[in-house]
Amino acid sequence: MSKAPRQSSTPSADDLQTGLREVEAELARRWPENRLEPSLDRIAALVDILGQPQRSYPAIHITGTNGKTSTARMVEQLLRTFDLRTGRYTSPHVESITERISLDGEPISEDRFVEAYRDIAPYVSMVDQSQPIPLSFFEVLTAMAYAAFADAPVDVAVVEVGMGGSWDATNVIDAAVSVITPIGLDHTDKLGDTPGRIAVEKAGIIKEGALAVVAQQPLDAAEAILRRAVEVNATVAREGMEFGVVRRDLAVGGQLVTLRGLGGHTYEDLFLPLHGAHQAQNAALALAAVESFFGVGTAHSEPLDGDKVRQAFAGTSSPGRLEVVRRSPTVLLDGAHNPAGARATAEAVSESFGFTRLVGVVGTSGDKDVRGVLEAFEPILAEVVVTRNSTHRAMPVDELAALAVEVFGADRVQVEPRLDDAIEAAVTLAEQEGDLGGAGVLVTGSVITVGEARILLGRN
Repeated sequence: MSKAPRQSSTPSADDLQTGLREVEAELARRWPENRLEPSLDRIAALVDILGQPQRSYPAIHITGTNGKTSTARMVEQLLRTFDLRTGRYTSPHVESITERISLDGEPISEDRFVEAYRDIAPYVSMVDQSQPIPLSFFEVLTAMAYAAFADAPVDVAVVEVGMGGSWDATNVIDAAVSVITPIGLDHTDKLGDTPGRIAVEKAGIIKEGALAVVAQQPLDAAEAILRRAVEVNATVAREGMEFGVVRRDLAVGGQLVTLRGLGGHTYEDLFLPLHGAHQAQNAALALAAVESFFGVGTAHSEPLDGDKVRQAFAGTSSPGRLEVVRRSPTVLLDGAHNPAGARATAEAVSESFGFTRLVGVVGTSGDKDVRGVLEAFEPILAEVVVTRNSTHRAMPVDELAALAVEVFGADRVQVEPRLDDAIEAAVTLAEQEGDLGGAGVLVTGSVITVGEARILLGRN
């Protein structure tokens, strides 16, 4: 007996938005991603019942304190330029939760995101009932990403750790290439209070026989990483020894970099449309990671095609990382949220932008080293407007103002509880310079703050 054809319809934009909001609400009722319970039991149980989707493709796994997302985006761009289909998993998102799961360089669609959640939801419920603690927001999202990549399917996954390494939900993946960006102090209540202790946790992503691509690190962090590599018989490629930045020069819209890759080959005059020495370092890490993936640096191997490498880096973007979203005056967005990231941003601003007057808009999370962030920005900001983003994690504006007054002095601090008012106030202060070409506004302190500012300024 033949069946009548099934009626199909395309969901409206309102339907898609409603579906996405429902999924976000369901995810939000779970443990937040900043709450860590050191166990892989729950995520391991979930991916096991899903059929181990993370074993369907090779992966490059990235951890560190700063630069993870930018490095992941560069790795992805390089792989795609070499005609590989990629899946990228990063966090946090800047504007939409769908950004966290990308296929072929683009966030998955709203309907595909909802579908990915609905596909695994019954199995999530089964695991919830079998474990003493239900799955967290981040664990469910990680399983969604791994399942979506297997379903696509992708040729390679680029996976950014959420927090730490050993006990991070992403670590159920068995990556042949691990990347460790610079390690600094962040999440010290959960990961440790020295770079060395934090490195022990982050080095847990290095798997047996893998290749680890490691940025320059504080001595105690480097020692911890090398100990882990010896324990699991991994090969280590170190920035400054096996690969690194040879030269960098300022250029309009970014910088020209020359990188030394594995095997000693030099890739010259690569245009990178991102600002700062830290982004050149991220580029060197990304290049070495992709070289490792393709076996460059082993016996009789050839370097990557220089033209393709040049094309890949020229097409790199990193939203919310010293991103220019407006001119006259220039408005920059940067998600620096810890002292090391803030120092790198401050140095990049001083190097790449000739501001004669720069006003900051700062909204931070309450669980960060906020004083350290403010102290890093103080030398480059004429004044600061303190504010808050819309999440429960935001530091109360009065507390932030009190810290800002201690660092900047009362005459350089203005308080605007609403982010839109804070941006408007900062633009007004910057315009007092008279020469708008030399005036600027820097919105910073949190990726969440930057994402909300990006929406307010119409950048999405």
